[in-house]
Amino acid sequence: MRDLFEARLVNDAFGDPGLYVDFFDERRALLFDIGDISRLPPKKLMRISHVFVSHAHMDHFSGLDHLLRVVLGRKDCIVLYGGPGMVDRVEHKLRAYVWNVVQHYAVELVLDVRERAADGAIRRALFSSRGGFERQPAPMPAQTRGDVLHEEHSFRVRARSLDHGTDCLAFALEERARVRIAKERIAQLGLGTGAWLTQLKHAVLRGAPGTTPITVAWRDRAGQHAQTRSLHELRDVVLDLAPGRRIGYVTDIRYTEPNLRHLEQLLAGVDRLYIECVFLEVDAAHAARKHHLTAHQAGSIAARLGAGTVVPFHYSPRYGERAAELQAELLAAWRAL
Repeated sequence: MRDLFEARLVNDAFGDPGLYVDFFDERRALLFDIGDISRLPPKKLMRISHVFVSHAHMDHFSGLDHLLRVVLGRKDCIVLYGGPGMVDRVEHKLRAYVWNVVQHYAVELVLDVRERAADGAIRRALFSSRGGFERQPAPMPAQTRGDVLHEEHSFRVRARSLDHGTDCLAFALEERARVRIAKERIAQLGLGTGAWLTQLKHAVLRGAPGTTPITVAWRDRAGQHAQTRSLHELRDVVLDLAPGRRIGYVTDIRYTEPNLRHLEQLLAGVDRLYIECVFLEVDAAHAARKHHLTAHQAGSIAARLGAGTVVPFHYSPRYGERAAELQAELLAAWRAL
């Protein structure tokens, strides 16, 4: 069954945190944290539709300027989510530059910025290049529910505010379901593959009525073909559904029981957990002063959540060539529990 997306860390384990999630069939990507993103080529940056910022420390937020420079005049919209104060922080960044010519660019860029308060309430503002990126308050386009930040037909992103000495968001990226195209069944119906399969997937995932018409169009050696079939006719014979994958992204948190409870509510049973692994356990006192996790603590969190796989990142540069020690300590704690 083909994956909906591929998730990869932007940098190596010693670099700035960041997770790039590339969607195979939609020519778009998500980005979790936006520190040093210089390793991402422009073609990858142009795919980004949504950015989710854990908190506004420089190594998680400074790359917004770089992204803006690449997409300005070439892309029409980027949605950016963050914690308390994110709208103000984006406005301050934009006010640092002079925008006396951007209104003439052929493509208008709108930054759609949304901030989540600790109580879950979300505030939104728009910044358009046509208006010199002046702030425009805007209502949320749809009512959010609980810890859901963003929701589409095929996936959703949930978040919880954790304690890093400041509010820091942890994220869960969840597929609605995993969809398999049974090509042999398509042939049995006398149909061919085409873009209509994406329309069919979306209709199934959003729970559309069985009477929903699907325009089935394809091209083969005999030429161009088009039919209209109902969702009911196509749903069961073309698609197989399986539970969707769940990915967690956790960075810059204190090892406290309240934080752990929030993580359990957000990420219990997660398939893959990306988690910071900053210090060795021998330096636990220093980790506590810095409001970060040790490798042992990160591994014990992964075990407590029942994570299927664990990917550590955000190693402290103090360990230089000792990356293997950090990874081994995390894996030992994960497996022990």
